[in-house]
This record gives sequence, C-alpha cells and structure tokens, in this order.
Amino acid sequence: MGKLFDLALLVIILLSIALVMLESIAEFNIKFAREFYIAEWIITFLFSIEYLLRIITIKKPKKYIFSFYGIVDLLSTLPSYLALFIGGFNMLFALRALRLLRIFRVLKITRYIGESNKLMQALRDSRAKIFVFLFAVIIITIIMGTVMYLVEGPENGFTSIPISIYWSIVTLTTVGYGDIHPGTPLGQFIASFIMITGYGVIAVPTGIVSAELSKGSHKDIHLNTQACPNCNESKHLDGAIFCHKCGHRLNEA
Repeated sequence: MGKLFDLALLVIILLSIALVMLESIAEFNIKFAREFYIAEWIITFLFSIEYLLRIITIKKPKKYIFSFYGIVDLLSTLPSYLALFIGGFNMLFALRALRLLRIFRVLKITRYIGESNKLMQALRDSRAKIFVFLFAVIIITIIMGTVMYLVEGPENGFTSIPISIYWSIVTLTTVGYGDIHPGTPLGQFIASFIMITGYGVIAVPTGIVSAELSKGSHKDIHLNTQACPNCNESKHLDGAIFCHKCGHRLNEA
C-alpha cells in the first residue's frame, strides 16, 4: 500500500509539472484556462491532504515541517492559497510569481526514487572536498582574471578586474560566450591554458562524488535488503532478527 501510494503521488506530481509547463504557453492558457484552474485546485487539494496527514501521523511533526522535504511540500502547495488573498494593483504579477513556485513539486519526486538517497548521501559525504576544490577554483579565476586584465587591458574588452574574472570563469568552465576574447598572443596562450585546465575542473567533482558512491555501494554489500513489515526500513545487518529502527520482528526468511 505504501508503494502504491508513492506511485500514485509520483504520477500526480508529474501531471502537476506538466500542467505548469502547458499553462506557460500563451495559446494553451487562453484556450484551456478554466481546465487548468480546476485541475490545479484538485491537485492542490490532494497535496494539502498529503501534507496534513504527514504532520498528523509522524512522531515528530516539527522535524518534518522544517526539514528539506517539508519545506518543499509547503512551497509546492501554498501558492494556490496565497493567490486567493493577494490583492492590490500588482495582483496579476504576484499571481504569476506565486504560480511559478509550483515547480518546486519536481523536488518532491526525489523522495520516491530510492537511488536519490544514495546520491544525496554521497554529496553530503564529499561536501568538504568539493568545498575545498571550489575554493581553489575561485582563487584560480581571480588570479587569471587579474593577469588577463594586465596583459590585455581595456582596448581588448578587459575593462576591469571583475570583468576579467567573469571572462576567466566563462573560459574555465568551457562555456565560451565569446563576448570578450583576448587579442594578444600572450593573452591567447593564457586563455588556452585556462581552457585545458577547464576539463580538469569538470572532471574532479565528478570523481569525488563517484568515489563516495562507490564507498556507499561497498557498505551496502554487508547489509541485506529485507524490509521491515512495520516501518519498511530495508538496510539490516546479515542475520538480523529485529528491525534496528523500530524493533519489530523481521520475517523468518
């Protein structure tokens, strides 16, 4: 029943996101404005019931309300109710802004995808390494931006150090807008070095997260996948008789 509920809720979330996207198309919004309005309130009503039921049934309501998913659930439901009370001259603009918040429902999907928990855990475990790496990247862009400002100068578009740092970030990330480009041989050589370094910038965070994911996979080898019939917790030690989360007896098998 729990899996069936999650599946139904996942379908409703995807339907809601599709409606938000279709509503942003002018000709669809004009032609199906009434249908969009009715569908949105039906979905809002269903999400409101789900949000209230979670608060009622959970042991620590405050923990859920102020958690990441709790805030997302609230933000994805609240705009429809706020739209009823927003008044004044700029009411239509406020309504548009509030409706855009419904796209937060896409974040509710991650709760119902099992592998997303492993990915989030890997990101949490590697956040210190990623922070140090990003800090090093920021230092590189500042240094390279300052060097390019000295080498190229305003005559080639590098009118200030912040503009030069912006160019350094665009080049290092291999985006390459082309709005600013070096005109001297030395500047082009430095730009080439930054471009090559950019490939490493892209690869390093991926490697860090992949390593943490690999560690998590090795840890799961020592855990069986038997789910507790009471709380649905799935990670138990081999040979476990009772659930380590709620204490309920596991299946004999």
